[in-house]
This record gives sequence, structure tokens and C-alpha cells, in this order.
Amino acid sequence: MLIFSISIKNINCMDPIISAASVIAAGLAVGLAAIGPGIGQGTAAGQAVEGIARQPEAENKIRGTLLLSFAFMEALTIYGLVVALALLFANPFTS
Repeated sequence: MLIFSISIKNINCMDPIISAASVIAAGLAVGLAAIGPGIGQGTAAGQAVEGIARQPEAENKIRGTLLLSFAFMEALTIYGLVVALALLFANPFTS
């Protein structure tokens, strides 16, 4: 029982200010990482619809390019999620 209580004390040794700052930074990382790709996806989808309306014969080429660009934009959001998870669970600022 003594070994178990010592290991729990070592796990919970994070400073409360560092913990709070990590949670706030994680929220900002996900939020800011989602804003840019969200705006970009809306703009790209609007331009794709406009391009298809102007040239219906180029629909397949526009759709393929649009889906590829959506994948790249979503990758940016996932990078923000990875940074947030690193701040929450593998925090480099703790001792």
C-alpha cells in the first residue's frame, strides 16, 4: 500500500498554474487550428461550386482537386489537436 501511495504522489506533482495554463493553451490550440481550415474549406467549397456552375464539364477535375485540398486543410486541424494532446498528457513543462 505504501508503494502505491508514493506513486500516486509522484503522478500528481504538477504545479496548478502550469496545469491551468496547459488546459488554456490546449483549448486555444484546437480553437485556432480549427478557425483557419474552417474558413478555407468554406471559401474553397464556394469557389468550387462557382467553378462547376460556370464549367459543368470540368466537374470531375474540380471535385478531385477540392477533396484533395480538404484533406490537406484537415491535416492542419489534426496538427492542432496533436499539440493540444501533447500539452495535456505529455506536458514538457512539468518536472
